[in-house]
Amino acid sequence: MSQPSPALTHFDAQGQAHMVDVGDKASTRRVAVATGRIEMLPSTLALITLGTAKKGDVLGIARIAGIQGAKKTSDLIPLCHPIGLTRVAVDFEVQADKACVVCTATAEVNGQTGVEMEALTAVQVALLTIYDMCKAVDRGMTINGVKLLEKHGGKSGSFVAPT
Repeated sequence: MSQPSPALTHFDAQGQAHMVDVGDKASTRRVAVATGRIEMLPSTLALITLGTAKKGDVLGIARIAGIQGAKKTSDLIPLCHPIGLTRVAVDFEVQADKACVVCTATAEVNGQTGVEMEALTAVQVALLTIYDMCKAVDRGMTINGVKLLEKHGGKSGSFVAPT
């Protein structure tokens, strides 16, 4: 588990929720990488890898959905700043022996606030899209292990999750 910060930044002195003021922060290159996986029946994974799912190219569509999700993060999370993403990459690794697909998303910006939420949102939306496209054959799929792997840039420096 991560260590809690001394103070939660989204609350003012009176305990009211507010958007953090990033106006005085330096504009720097910031990068975040997140991951997660969706577990399913081996037969469902075969539909995905063989490209025979009824709704089409599952991973291709999930990749686009993840990118769109990253771009919409501030619309979904109330106190998240809208930012000008410079790059979002969504990649998948099929793990046939574990009957799962692992999603890794990287988000980048040159700005005053980080992109952790964008990377995490990209992973969640991509995995939810896989679920949506395959639920007709496997409603028991589970999304697990969504977490931040690393972040770089900004005042707080770098974070790399322990392995």
